Amino acid sequence: MIRTVGLSKRFGDTVALDHLDLEVGPGCIFGFLGPNGAGKSTTIRLLLGLLRPTSGRAEVLGHDVVRDRRQVHRVVGYLPGDVSIDPDLTARQYLDHLSALRGGVDPQARDELVERFDLDLGRRIGTLSHGNRQKVAIVQACMHRPQVLVLDEPTQGLDPLVQRTFLDLLRETRDRGGTVFLSSHVLSEVEDVADVVAVVRGGRLVATTSVAELTDRTRRRVVLTTHSPADLDALRATEGVISAAPSDGGVEVVVEGSMAALFQLAAPWGVDRVVADEVDLAGVFLHLYEDH
Repeated sequence: MIRTVGLSKRFGDTVALDHLDLEVGPGCIFGFLGPNGAGKSTTIRLLLGLLRPTSGRAEVLGHDVVRDRRQVHRVVGYLPGDVSIDPDLTARQYLDHLSALRGGVDPQARDELVERFDLDLGRRIGTLSHGNRQKVAIVQACMHRPQVLVLDEPTQGLDPLVQRTFLDLLRETRDRGGTVFLSSHVLSEVEDVADVVAVVRGGRLVATTSVAELTDRTRRRVVLTTHSPADLDALRATEGVISAAPSDGGVEVVVEGSMAALFQLAAPWGVDRVVADEVDLAGVFLHLYEDH
Protein backbone atom coordinates (compact mmCIF):
# COMPACT_ATOMS: atom_id res chain seq x y z
CA MET A 1 0.00 0.00 0.00
CA ILE A 2 2.88 2.37 0.83
CA ARG A 3 6.48 1.84 -0.23
CA THR A 4 9.53 4.08 -0.02
CA VAL A 5 12.98 3.29 -1.38
CA GLY A 6 15.93 5.47 -0.39
CA LEU A 7 13.54 8.39 0.11
CA SER A 8 15.56 11.51 0.94
CA LYS A 9 14.90 15.23 1.23
CA ARG A 10 17.35 18.09 1.71
CA PHE A 11 16.64 21.75 2.25
CA GLY A 12 19.95 23.35 1.36
CA ASP A 13 22.48 21.89 3.78
CA THR A 14 19.77 20.53 6.08
CA VAL A 15 18.96 16.84 5.76
CA ALA A 16 15.26 16.44 6.63
CA LEU A 17 15.01 12.80 5.55
CA ASP A 18 17.83 10.39 4.82
CA HIS A 19 17.31 7.20 2.76
CA LEU A 20 14.01 6.07 4.26
CA ASP A 21 13.01 2.50 3.31
CA LEU A 22 9.48 1.49 4.37
CA GLU A 23 6.84 -1.01 3.32
CA VAL A 24 3.31 -0.85 4.71
CA GLY A 25 0.84 -3.56 3.75
CA PRO A 26 -2.98 -3.63 3.61
CA GLY A 27 -5.04 -4.04 6.76
CA CYS A 28 -2.44 -2.28 8.90
CA ILE A 29 -2.29 0.71 11.22
CA PHE A 30 1.28 1.91 10.92
CA GLY A 31 2.53 4.23 13.65
CA PHE A 32 5.22 6.68 12.56
CA LEU A 33 6.90 7.98 15.69
CA GLY A 34 9.52 10.57 16.46
CA PRO A 35 10.16 13.80 18.34
CA ASN A 36 9.57 17.19 16.76
CA GLY A 37 11.93 17.74 13.86
CA ALA A 38 12.53 14.02 13.30
CA GLY A 39 11.24 14.09 9.70
CA LYS A 40 7.68 12.84 10.20
CA SER A 41 5.85 15.69 8.48
CA THR A 42 8.44 15.82 5.70
CA THR A 43 7.81 12.12 5.03
CA ILE A 44 4.06 12.70 4.85
CA ARG A 45 4.43 15.63 2.45
CA LEU A 46 6.65 13.48 0.25
CA LEU A 47 4.12 10.62 0.29
CA LEU A 48 1.42 13.01 -0.90
CA GLY A 49 3.55 14.61 -3.59
CA LEU A 50 3.46 17.97 -1.81
CA LEU A 51 7.27 17.93 -1.81
CA ARG A 52 9.61 16.45 -4.38
CA PRO A 53 12.27 14.08 -3.05
CA THR A 54 15.91 15.00 -3.43
CA SER A 55 16.54 11.33 -4.16
CA GLY A 56 14.77 7.99 -3.88
CA ARG A 57 11.12 7.34 -4.56
CA ALA A 58 7.77 6.60 -2.93
CA GLU A 59 4.66 4.77 -4.10
CA VAL A 60 1.10 4.63 -2.79
CA LEU A 61 -0.96 1.72 -4.14
CA GLY A 62 1.64 1.38 -6.87
CA HIS A 63 1.34 5.02 -7.96
CA ASP A 64 4.55 7.03 -8.02
CA VAL A 65 3.94 10.05 -5.79
CA VAL A 66 5.67 12.42 -8.22
CA ARG A 67 4.53 11.16 -11.63
CA ASP A 68 1.05 10.00 -10.52
CA ARG A 69 0.28 12.53 -7.81
CA ARG A 70 -3.33 12.99 -8.95
CA GLN A 71 -3.98 9.25 -8.67
CA VAL A 72 -2.40 9.22 -5.21
CA HIS A 73 -4.75 11.99 -4.10
CA ARG A 74 -7.74 9.97 -5.33
CA VAL A 75 -7.00 7.01 -3.06
CA VAL A 76 -5.70 8.85 0.01
CA GLY A 77 -7.48 10.60 2.88
CA TYR A 78 -5.22 13.23 4.42
CA LEU A 79 -5.38 14.99 7.76
CA PRO A 80 -2.57 17.56 8.09
CA GLY A 81 -1.02 18.54 11.39
CA ASP A 82 -1.79 22.22 10.78
CA VAL A 83 -5.37 22.30 9.50
CA SER A 84 -6.26 25.59 7.81
CA ILE A 85 -9.91 26.19 6.87
CA ASP A 86 -11.60 29.38 5.65
CA PRO A 87 -13.22 30.71 8.86
CA ASP A 88 -16.10 32.34 6.96
CA LEU A 89 -17.41 29.04 5.58
CA THR A 90 -19.84 26.90 7.51
CA ALA A 91 -18.79 23.31 8.12
CA ARG A 92 -21.44 22.22 5.59
CA GLN A 93 -20.16 24.59 2.89
CA TYR A 94 -16.62 23.39 3.44
CA LEU A 95 -17.50 19.68 3.23
CA ASP A 96 -19.82 20.28 0.23
CA HIS A 97 -16.99 22.11 -1.56
CA LEU A 98 -14.47 19.31 -0.96
CA SER A 99 -17.04 16.64 -1.88
CA ALA A 100 -17.67 18.38 -5.21
CA LEU A 101 -13.94 18.73 -5.89
CA ARG A 102 -13.21 15.11 -5.08
CA GLY A 103 -16.29 13.47 -6.52
CA GLY A 104 -17.50 10.00 -5.56
CA VAL A 105 -18.37 10.92 -1.96
CA ASP A 106 -21.39 9.01 -0.68
CA PRO A 107 -23.62 11.58 1.12
CA GLN A 108 -24.87 8.89 3.48
CA ALA A 109 -21.31 7.93 4.48
CA ARG A 110 -20.52 11.59 5.13
CA ASP A 111 -23.70 12.09 7.17
CA GLU A 112 -22.86 9.04 9.27
CA LEU A 113 -19.48 10.54 10.11
CA VAL A 114 -21.03 13.92 10.93
CA GLU A 115 -23.50 12.25 13.30
CA ARG A 116 -20.82 10.04 14.81
CA PHE A 117 -18.67 13.04 15.71
CA ASP A 118 -21.67 15.16 16.75
CA LEU A 119 -20.71 17.93 14.34
CA ASP A 120 -22.90 21.03 13.83
CA LEU A 121 -22.65 21.71 10.09
CA GLY A 122 -24.52 25.01 10.30
CA ARG A 123 -21.88 26.90 12.27
CA ARG A 124 -19.13 28.94 10.67
CA ILE A 125 -15.66 27.42 10.98
CA GLY A 126 -14.38 30.58 12.70
CA THR A 127 -16.82 30.13 15.59
CA LEU A 128 -15.82 26.51 16.29
CA SER A 129 -13.47 25.43 19.03
CA HIS A 130 -10.14 23.87 18.06
CA GLY A 131 -11.53 20.41 18.84
CA ASN A 132 -14.59 20.92 16.62
CA ARG A 133 -12.44 22.24 13.77
CA GLN A 134 -10.39 19.08 14.12
CA LYS A 135 -13.57 17.02 13.83
CA VAL A 136 -14.41 18.79 10.56
CA ALA A 137 -10.93 17.91 9.30
CA ILE A 138 -11.40 14.26 10.31
CA VAL A 139 -14.69 14.05 8.40
CA GLN A 140 -13.14 15.51 5.23
CA ALA A 141 -10.28 13.00 5.42
CA CYS A 142 -12.55 9.98 5.85
CA MET A 143 -15.80 10.84 4.04
CA HIS A 144 -14.79 9.17 0.74
CA ARG A 145 -13.75 5.95 2.54
CA PRO A 146 -10.19 6.03 1.23
CA GLN A 147 -8.02 2.95 0.91
CA VAL A 148 -5.16 4.79 2.58
CA LEU A 149 -5.43 7.28 5.45
CA VAL A 150 -2.44 9.55 6.12
CA LEU A 151 -2.75 11.33 9.45
CA ASP A 152 -0.39 13.89 10.97
CA GLU A 153 -0.97 14.39 14.73
CA PRO A 154 -4.72 13.73 14.25
CA THR A 155 -6.01 13.90 17.85
CA GLN A 156 -4.81 17.41 18.70
CA GLY A 157 -7.59 19.21 20.57
CA LEU A 158 -9.94 16.24 20.79
CA ASP A 159 -11.50 15.36 24.14
CA PRO A 160 -11.06 11.76 25.38
CA LEU A 161 -14.48 10.55 24.20
CA VAL A 162 -13.96 11.90 20.70
CA GLN A 163 -10.46 10.42 20.66
CA ARG A 164 -11.99 7.02 21.41
CA THR A 165 -14.50 7.43 18.57
CA PHE A 166 -11.71 8.43 16.21
CA LEU A 167 -9.48 5.48 17.15
CA ASP A 168 -12.45 3.14 16.63
CA LEU A 169 -12.79 4.59 13.13
CA LEU A 170 -9.13 3.78 12.43
CA ARG A 171 -9.66 0.18 13.54
CA GLU A 172 -12.64 -0.12 11.20
CA THR A 173 -10.54 1.21 8.31
CA ARG A 174 -7.92 -1.44 9.04
CA ASP A 175 -10.51 -4.22 9.42
CA ARG A 176 -11.94 -3.57 5.97
CA GLY A 177 -8.45 -3.90 4.46
CA GLY A 178 -7.40 -0.26 4.42
CA THR A 179 -4.11 1.16 5.60
CA VAL A 180 -3.58 3.92 8.16
CA PHE A 181 -0.30 5.82 8.27
CA LEU A 182 -0.41 7.52 11.68
CA SER A 183 2.27 10.07 12.52
CA SER A 184 2.34 11.05 16.18
CA HIS A 185 4.51 11.80 19.17
CA VAL A 186 1.81 10.55 21.60
CA LEU A 187 2.77 6.96 22.29
CA SER A 188 -0.41 6.17 24.24
CA GLU A 189 -2.70 6.61 21.23
CA VAL A 190 -0.33 4.66 19.00
CA GLU A 191 -0.24 1.86 21.58
CA ASP A 192 -4.04 1.70 21.46
CA VAL A 193 -4.40 1.07 17.73
CA ALA A 194 -1.13 0.50 15.85
CA ASP A 195 0.04 -2.88 14.64
CA VAL A 196 3.55 -1.82 13.65
CA VAL A 197 5.59 1.28 14.44
CA ALA A 198 8.61 2.90 12.87
CA VAL A 199 10.76 5.27 14.89
CA VAL A 200 12.69 8.09 13.20
CA ARG A 201 15.32 10.41 14.57
CA GLY A 202 17.07 13.20 12.73
CA GLY A 203 15.54 12.08 9.44
CA ARG A 204 16.81 8.51 9.73
CA LEU A 205 14.94 5.30 10.51
CA VAL A 206 16.01 4.00 13.92
CA ALA A 207 13.74 0.98 14.34
CA THR A 208 10.69 -0.78 12.94
CA THR A 209 8.92 -3.04 15.41
CA SER A 210 5.57 -4.24 16.68
CA VAL A 211 3.78 -2.19 19.33
CA ALA A 212 4.13 -5.07 21.81
CA GLU A 213 7.91 -5.06 21.41
CA LEU A 214 8.05 -1.29 21.80
CA THR A 215 5.97 -1.16 24.98
CA ASP A 216 8.07 -3.92 26.49
CA ARG A 217 11.00 -1.50 26.32
CA THR A 218 9.24 1.61 27.63
CA ARG A 219 9.61 2.95 31.15
CA ARG A 220 7.00 4.61 33.36
CA ARG A 221 7.27 6.38 36.69
CA VAL A 222 4.55 5.07 39.03
CA VAL A 223 3.68 6.50 42.44
CA LEU A 224 1.67 4.21 44.75
CA THR A 225 -0.08 5.51 47.87
CA THR A 226 -0.51 2.59 50.30
CA HIS A 227 -1.98 1.82 53.75
CA SER A 228 0.99 -0.31 54.79
CA PRO A 229 4.66 0.48 54.21
CA ALA A 230 6.01 -0.85 50.93
CA ASP A 231 8.72 -3.50 50.95
CA LEU A 232 11.42 -1.75 48.91
CA ASP A 233 13.67 -4.80 48.71
CA ALA A 234 10.83 -6.93 47.36
CA LEU A 235 9.94 -4.21 44.89
CA ARG A 236 13.48 -3.95 43.57
CA ALA A 237 13.51 -7.71 43.00
CA THR A 238 10.19 -7.63 41.09
CA GLU A 239 10.10 -8.29 37.36
CA GLY A 240 10.18 -5.07 35.36
CA VAL A 241 11.04 -2.79 38.30
CA ILE A 242 14.09 -0.64 37.55
CA SER A 243 14.13 1.34 40.79
CA ALA A 244 12.05 1.94 43.92
CA ALA A 245 12.23 4.74 46.49
CA PRO A 246 10.06 5.99 49.37
CA SER A 247 7.50 8.66 48.52
CA ASP A 248 5.08 10.72 50.62
CA GLY A 249 2.59 8.13 51.86
CA GLY A 250 3.85 5.38 49.61
CA VAL A 251 6.52 4.51 47.09
CA GLU A 252 7.81 5.75 43.72
CA VAL A 253 8.74 3.06 41.21
CA VAL A 254 10.21 3.09 37.71
CA VAL A 255 8.86 0.16 35.68
CA GLU A 256 9.91 -1.16 32.31
CA GLY A 257 7.25 -2.98 30.29
CA SER A 258 4.30 -4.65 32.02
CA MET A 259 3.21 -3.45 35.46
CA ALA A 260 1.32 -6.66 36.31
CA ALA A 261 3.97 -8.04 38.68
CA LEU A 262 4.22 -4.69 40.47
CA PHE A 263 0.48 -4.51 41.18
CA GLN A 264 0.35 -8.15 42.26
CA LEU A 265 3.09 -7.51 44.82
CA ALA A 266 1.59 -4.22 46.04
CA ALA A 267 -2.03 -5.39 46.43
CA PRO A 268 -1.64 -6.64 50.05
CA TRP A 269 -0.31 -3.23 51.11
CA GLY A 270 -3.70 -1.63 50.42
CA VAL A 271 -3.19 0.60 47.39
CA ASP A 272 -5.33 3.76 47.69
CA ARG A 273 -4.02 5.67 44.70
CA VAL A 274 -1.91 5.09 41.61
CA VAL A 275 -0.35 7.90 39.58
CA ALA A 276 1.47 6.78 36.44
CA ASP A 277 3.22 9.20 34.14
CA GLU A 278 2.40 9.08 30.46
CA VAL A 279 5.15 7.30 28.60
CA ASP A 280 7.87 9.81 27.79
CA LEU A 281 8.80 9.22 24.17
CA ALA A 282 12.14 10.90 24.70
CA GLY A 283 12.96 8.13 27.16
CA VAL A 284 11.76 5.47 24.72
CA PHE A 285 13.90 6.95 21.97
CA LEU A 286 16.97 7.20 24.18
CA HIS A 287 16.48 3.57 25.12
CA LEU A 288 16.20 2.57 21.46
CA TYR A 289 19.17 4.71 20.48
CA GLU A 290 21.47 2.95 22.94
CA ASP A 291 21.86 0.29 20.26
CA HIS A 292 22.56 2.87 17.53
